[in-house]
Amino acid sequence: MFHYAVTIPCLIVIVRCLLPLRWPMWIKALLSILLLLVSQHHLLTRLAFGSMFSPEVPRPLVLLINTLFGAILLLAALQLAVDLVTLAVAAVRRKRLKIPARLRYALAAVALGVAAFGVSQAARIPPLKEVEVTIAGLPEAFDGYQIIHLTDLHISRLFEAPWVETVVAKTNALAPDLIVITGDLIDGHLDVRRDDVAPLEALSAPDGVYASPGNHEYYFGYEQWMAHYQALGIQMLANQHAVVEREGAALTLAGVTDLSARGKGFAAPSVEQALVGAPEDAPVILLDHQPKNAANAARHGVDLQLSGHTHGGMILGFDRVVAKANNGFASGFYEVDGMTLYVNNGTALWPGFALRLGKPSELTRITLRRE
Repeated sequence: MFHYAVTIPCLIVIVRCLLPLRWPMWIKALLSILLLLVSQHHLLTRLAFGSMFSPEVPRPLVLLINTLFGAILLLAALQLAVDLVTLAVAAVRRKRLKIPARLRYALAAVALGVAAFGVSQAARIPPLKEVEVTIAGLPEAFDGYQIIHLTDLHISRLFEAPWVETVVAKTNALAPDLIVITGDLIDGHLDVRRDDVAPLEALSAPDGVYASPGNHEYYFGYEQWMAHYQALGIQMLANQHAVVEREGAALTLAGVTDLSARGKGFAAPSVEQALVGAPEDAPVILLDHQPKNAANAARHGVDLQLSGHTHGGMILGFDRVVAKANNGFASGFYEVDGMTLYVNNGTALWPGFALRLGKPSELTRITLRRE
């Protein structure tokens, strides 16, 4: 269904934007074929590389395809808006109106320019975002405690080793007490991503680097990736917890598997299992890639849940659609039955749809505060 759905805006562009132009038919035919190929780049990636999630092509080509794909979507939306306005005006005037060619050219230029800007925003080094979280019962020793929250790095041919090195350096320069990553670190199998993920080994914080798996870990050899993350010094929390201690006080950091785990033959996420043996009086921070199950985490006494997965909705307005698919959660803070949920927009995002407009990427520094 996905591949059929993305064909619709492409057909709108071809029929309503391209065909009415007074160009030679052979040029319009070639452009139509090109547009159809771009609209189906996810399917072509799956056929060529076995998965639609990891296009193993040069980075400039990934950027170009995403720009063209974004332009198709934006131009289809703009053309539909113009068509509706034209129909309304024609109905009022009771006469047939013709859309001038220069307006079609202008719409195409705007769509291409906005798409190029959106891709540049998606591919950049994420800016720092400062947030504070107040936790009831937080020990005084942890007041002012700083956590760097990374998520959805999607290390791939779009986000290669140089990008990872810069993000790692920027993270370490902030000198956090703790670094956490809430899943989707990679897109691709270990044999093709080994060099690109290598800079993650340099991540450093006094209380360690912890991560929970995301759905994309299960697409590319879950067990191999989990072992490799551990070898890089990243402590994986898959229905497990760790206890951070400071001046005799404790803070529980738990992590669960992804919702897609059971479908891949692995353990389903279990907050209950993750908290077995945890100190009863210590505040709990949960790493859960997807925000959908926040209410369940709240029932288990979690104080703060950190999630990603949604990429913030990527485009302002479209984030409402993303929220509906994630139990109403898409970006930022939510209060869920007395628990705080923070949904990170993502350090990066999936290279199959690398476009951000009004929903910027973020490298997030969370400062904990006593209530």
